[in-house]
Amino acid sequence: MKAMYDKGIVNKGNPARIIKVMNMALAGQPVKVGFIGGSITAGSLASTKETCYAYRVYSWWIEKFPLSEVSYINAGIGATTSQFGVARVYPDLLQYNPDMVFAEFSVNDSDDDKFQETFEGLISSILSYETSPALLMLNNVEYDSGNNAQRVHNEVGFHYDLPIVSVRDSIYEEIVAGNLEISEITPDNLHPNDYGHELVAGLIINLLEKFYEEASSITDTNVHVTYELPEKPLTFNRYGKSVLRNNLNTEACLEGFSRDLEIKEEWDVFRNGWVGKKKGARISLEVEASLISIQYRKYAKHPAPIAKVTIDQEQDKEIILDGNFDEDWGDCLYLQDIMVAGKAGLHTVDIEIIEEVIGVNFYLASIITA
Repeated sequence: MKAMYDKGIVNKGNPARIIKVMNMALAGQPVKVGFIGGSITAGSLASTKETCYAYRVYSWWIEKFPLSEVSYINAGIGATTSQFGVARVYPDLLQYNPDMVFAEFSVNDSDDDKFQETFEGLISSILSYETSPALLMLNNVEYDSGNNAQRVHNEVGFHYDLPIVSVRDSIYEEIVAGNLEISEITPDNLHPNDYGHELVAGLIINLLEKFYEEASSITDTNVHVTYELPEKPLTFNRYGKSVLRNNLNTEACLEGFSRDLEIKEEWDVFRNGWVGKKKGARISLEVEASLISIQYRKYAKHPAPIAKVTIDQEQDKEIILDGNFDEDWGDCLYLQDIMVAGKAGLHTVDIEIIEEVIGVNFYLASIITA
């Protein structure tokens, strides 16, 4: 098993921040361990929250550092990309001041330049946060095809000299070699079962153990190598300052829309937004941005409401927000780009329902700007 895990180490990177956190824990100081990613991080298809890979890694910290009070933050949200991740990383994760962060979006993002840039936005936001958290990257994989976004993600990881482990380069290779059956570790070729989560956790823990050996050999907790952020980003990194705007932090002019004030569970992604019902209902707001995206609810059950959005009242450039989801696994928190590489400055965003469906709301979850 160790040989398989070792093959999954894509980059040991600069472990200075991780070793610093481990030394804090060895000295009995409290440590916060956080995770951000998609449904696998959230624990999808694990039988309990304690059997998902993230909790297993957290349990390793508890077992390894009995003198430390180790806290757990899981910011995984299913069917979401790093574009949403960078916009929510502060409210969902960084505001709790994590010391150690694990990030994975390799099966949520596409293997392209856009998601390399959004992923860099997430990575740079974490590393540059005021508490200087440590960071380790994980590449999950589609077990039937080997597809993921690790090519573009890991270019970011190498640029920031981060520790990286890859499921594709380890567990998936064992499947290709015939040493593991897909059915042993996943029922749907993507989300691990309990045994699959155990293997993913083992991949991460294998690298953490190597850093633990290094940390344990340092008697003076002030003695460790340093970590410096690169002087320049790999991409344009335009998403690094993304802001998630919802009814908690943004005022809007409402004509037929209303604020969603219902108290909902933390895992419910359809909260703190705005709700419209009737054709002609409008919501308008002003944002400072050069990039604008809109999150809204797409329904698996059809028909669903449809809206249009215009920027700066340019009616000839309206964009359709179609609430009909083309998949059937459930309703989707859909993120749609509205303005990319636009002129930086103050912009007016107008959204209007153009097709209503009785009994079904158009749900505007947020507007993301950068």
